[in-house]
Amino acid sequence: MGTVKPAYIKNIAMELLRRYPDVWTGDFDVNKKLVQELTNIKSKKVRNRVAGYITRKVNRGWVNV
Repeated sequence: MGTVKPAYIKNIAMELLRRYPDVWTGDFDVNKKLVQELTNIKSKKVRNRVAGYITRKVNRGWVNV
């Protein structure tokens, strides 16, 4: 079974990737801290899901970083 991400997670992540294309890495922990600094997301669960989606995009080469 694959994981299906909600649209709001994808929208937040893609907006962050568009605004800050050069700061993302393939490391989840680094991306988690960046998401916390660059947004006002209060929920740890949402923050981690956004960071995980960004990390997945970067690691699979779907983003020109």
